[in-house]
This record gives sequence, structure tokens and C-alpha cells, in this order.
Amino acid sequence: MSNHLSDRIQNMSTSATLAMAAKARELRNEGKDIIGLSLGEPDFNIPDFIKEAAKQAIDENYSSYTPVDGYAELKKAISLKFKRDNNLDYGPNQIVVSTGAKQSLFNVAMVVLNPGDEVILPAPYWVSYSDIVKLAEGVPVEVKTSIDTDFKMTPEQLEAAITPKTRMIWFSSPCNPSGSVYSKAELEGLAEVLKKHPDIFVVSDEIYEHINFTKSGHTSIAGIDGMYDRTITVNGVSKAFAMTGWRIGYIGAPEWIAKGCTKLQGQVTSGANAIAQRAVITALEAPVSKIQYMIDKFHERRDLVLQLLGEIEGFNLNVPEGAFYVFPDISAFFGKTLKGTTINNASDFALYLLEHANVATVTGEAFGNPNCIRISYAASEKELRDAIAQIKAVV
Repeated sequence: MSNHLSDRIQNMSTSATLAMAAKARELRNEGKDIIGLSLGEPDFNIPDFIKEAAKQAIDENYSSYTPVDGYAELKKAISLKFKRDNNLDYGPNQIVVSTGAKQSLFNVAMVVLNPGDEVILPAPYWVSYSDIVKLAEGVPVEVKTSIDTDFKMTPEQLEAAITPKTRMIWFSSPCNPSGSVYSKAELEGLAEVLKKHPDIFVVSDEIYEHINFTKSGHTSIAGIDGMYDRTITVNGVSKAFAMTGWRIGYIGAPEWIAKGCTKLQGQVTSGANAIAQRAVITALEAPVSKIQYMIDKFHERRDLVLQLLGEIEGFNLNVPEGAFYVFPDISAFFGKTLKGTTINNASDFALYLLEHANVATVTGEAFGNPNCIRISYAASEKELRDAIAQIKAVV
């Protein structure tokens, strides 16, 4: 039978991070000792106090369908978290709980975008932004940044990218893949531009908010004057609480957007997993100090990785202020031949490292920056030291 896949799915890109992880697993199954630095997944176990909450939920028989937009108790915990950590006032009618922040993002795109609407994406951006926008029949508009500006979009670049068709801006801070963190002053600069364009909405992806090494801490753009009513704040528990497989994300948004997301979700997945939701209530009610040990360890690893990569000629580095990635510019290798392999782009280089250094990374092309690769330091110190030594040996 011939292939009858829809044009929609055939035109969609495969997630580069998941593809590299799958390739690494394939090589491991062939007996190769691959060090995986491609996935954005904490290597810590879930804190015990969260596990206990999940066990209690099982014992209390939380097994029925959940409300489409999340348990009332969880929405209350999210509301309190927004106030405590971000000084944002989101009521229960402005919050929607989803099966991971990725679904939250998809919901928002489907609810807000019409065919042909443009969405500004400061590049580098998370791999799925562009394809989610396209699925909603929107048009991704990349704004190129570079390592020289710490991969952050300037107000001037934002102004230049806006057209009559611009409907939204999507960005993450701390950023996946660059680890860049927008300061309050930098967000205020972007907000000043947006004041002249009142019909543009902002998706602020704050999934890495707690993994932030700056002294000033995290700033939510929804807290900037004039931005609250036009910002959708997206968050979840995968990164800071090491709960990637539990699949709980959420938004705080204007009520009309939240209602739209609930309506859509009711026809797609309905409510998120019952046990996971009960556990997340406990996670969000806990003080951030309960997970500080993970944040401190990521900070130590960042410094180690920058030190070790800094000893390799051809790796141009900046200092990422959050998340758990470094995003070196490796364009110095373009045009060179290494062990019989010609390196023409970042994809070639990432594949070369996988095949010759047995280290899995991700090409920057997937994030909208073809000069870089993403290296995750969500791994043990031994794995990081071994991986970088193996990279150094083949370049």
C-alpha cells in the first residue's frame, strides 16, 4: 500500500534532540560506550518528599479522570507559586494544567494563531517552537543572535522583525539551548518596543526559572509594566524537580486564552495524569530551598565544563547564566577535515563527535543557529570529564 501520510506530518521536522538520543541508544545497543550529552534531562532522582506524595495519592485511590484544566488544589498551588516566586497574580480561571509544558505551548499556538500569523523566535530557540507554530499554520520568523551578544535579542532587532502580520513572540529565559538569561533591564527594553504594538502577545517559557546562576535572579516579563495582559507564562516541573517523565506543565494567562486552551485540551488529551498532579501539588508547595542542592550542582558542572572546553582550540564559549547547557560556536572547524571527515556545518560536527568521540550532542541547526552545538551538562562529573577528554582527543 502506498504512503498516505498527511502533508502536515510529512512536512514536520523530527525533534533533533530526540533523534540524537535515539541514535545514541542504537549505538549503545551495538556495544558502543556512548556518553549522552544530548537530552535536557536532569540526572538526579526525584526528591523523596515528592515520591511520598505520589505514593499517598495511589493509596488514596486517585484513579479517576481529572478535570480538563487540572485539579483545583493543584491550580491553587500554582497560583501561590506564581505569587511567591514571580510576584504574578494568576487566579484559578487563568491557569491550565497540561501533559507537559510542550502541550501547554501547543495549546497556546492552536488557540491564538490564525493561518499566516507570524511568530517571532529569537534564535537560538527550543527545537519544537518552530514546528508547533507551523502546525498551527503560523509562520516562524527567526531573529538571529550570536555568541557575541550572549544569544539575546535586542530591542532594535525586535522592532525590525515586527510586521503587520506579527501576532506573537516566543522565547525562553533561561534559554534552551544557550543558557542565556534576560535581565530585568533587557526585558524592559523589549517591553518598550511592544508598547507600540499592543496586539502582539508574548509566550514566556520559564521552565528553567530556578536553574538560574545570576545574582539578580529570575524576572518574568509578565511582571514588567504593561505586559501582564498580553503574556502567557509557561512553566512545569520537569527540569527543576527532575520530573521529566511525569509530564506536568502549566500556563498562567489571560482568562480568554486559558478558556481556549481548556476547550482544545478537552478534545485532545483531557486532564493530565492524576497521580502526577497530586505529587506536583507537594512539589510546588515546597520552598525552592528543597531543590537548591540540584541547582548548586548544575552551577558547579557548568564551571567545570567551561574550564575543560576552554582548553580545546576551536570552541568559542560564552558563560551561560542558567539552564544546564553550553552552546559553543564551533564554526572554526567548518571546512576542516578530521580523521577523513570533512566538517561543513554543525550537523557534521555533532555526527563526527558521536562516531569518533562516542559523545552525543545536538546540532545548533535544530535551534536556529547553524554555527553551534548544544552540550548538556545534566550528567555526572565523571561523564563530563570523560566526554570532553574524548572530544579533545579527536579534534
